[in-house]
Amino acid sequence: MNRIFSAWNRASLIKRIAIGVVVGLILGILIPKISAIGLLGDLFVGGLKAVAPLLVFTLVASALSQHREGTQNNMKTVVFLYLLGTFAAALVAVLVNYIFPLTLVLSKSTKTNLSAPQGVAEVFQSLLLKVVDNPINAIAQANYISVLFWAVVFGLGMRSVSQHTKDLMQTFAEVTSKVVRWIINLAPFGIMGLVFTTISENGISVLAKYGLLILTLVGTMLFVALVVNPIIGFIVTRENPYPLVFRCLKESGVTAFFTRSSAANIPVNMKLCEDLGLNKDTYSVSIPLGATVNMAGAAITINVLTLAAVNTLGITVDFPTAFLLSIVAAISACGASGVAGGSLLLIPVACSLFGISNDIAMQVVGVGFIVGVIQDSCETALNSSTDVLFTALAEKSVWGKKKML
Repeated sequence: MNRIFSAWNRASLIKRIAIGVVVGLILGILIPKISAIGLLGDLFVGGLKAVAPLLVFTLVASALSQHREGTQNNMKTVVFLYLLGTFAAALVAVLVNYIFPLTLVLSKSTKTNLSAPQGVAEVFQSLLLKVVDNPINAIAQANYISVLFWAVVFGLGMRSVSQHTKDLMQTFAEVTSKVVRWIINLAPFGIMGLVFTTISENGISVLAKYGLLILTLVGTMLFVALVVNPIIGFIVTRENPYPLVFRCLKESGVTAFFTRSSAANIPVNMKLCEDLGLNKDTYSVSIPLGATVNMAGAAITINVLTLAAVNTLGITVDFPTAFLLSIVAAISACGASGVAGGSLLLIPVACSLFGISNDIAMQVVGVGFIVGVIQDSCETALNSSTDVLFTALAEKSVWGKKKML
């Protein structure tokens, strides 16, 4: 027993997660009614979500309080890459529609009672109101845009306090980071529970009817992850981007795929940035910001499903209109929630460009939830891994001679 325990501890986290995936898959097929196994996944995601807002607040506030004038943090480059990557992904989804036009089978059975934003203006209004939320409530409710805002305010305010107080905040951030590492080490068991729940509740057959839609969504996301993002990376760094791309996908994308939450994956991304030797002043802000505004996967989902609805209704779309849709999708995606299924409720915003009624648009949202078992996992993996990728690329663009891998 000691030999097994020792071998388990020596194995890398990725190998342990792979074992958890296989075990969860087998248990989901063989004993799907033992719901207690799925509780492990709920506990793991719940633990990450619980500690992540506190981690973001302490890291950002501590980093800003210790910041010295003249120190580079590369945030302008990071934000530019976030916006560029999201728009590029939306445009790729439009081009895919011209090559592989999809249609949907819409019926009343796919309708949902969820309410969606009525336009881009409402999305931004909601974001602005979230920014000024009560900071205690923001941490409790995992409102990251507000957590980030108040962390910046408190961090700037703490620049004028004594060094002892700054050290106390830094200690608090380090203790929180240590707790996060403990939780991340439980990832194999948590992901085993998540895989078990997915297989036992949905099975494989439920996805067969929507296979072509799933293939289109996943294929587009893979193209962005393995072709578009590396092109952006090469332009920014003039170096081979694939070692960094693959590492981000392996260490961030894998966990994000199973947690299906950019917010829950923030601690994982923070640890990866630390392992890559990135500037803490940058990643302590860019990673939580990316979980809110870097939404390439969401932009793809919005465009693919919206254009599938357009094709189903026989509406002709010229390229200028489709280009405008990409802009709207990219902007709307920035308002996507950092939780599972967050992008789907923004589909009616895009559908409104073509005069599609809210009733039909919400049927499309219903289809999105049906394929969400795969779609949302891939979307989150793309979104979250790209947060680290673009943060690293921004630093390499300034410190090109620094070796991070």
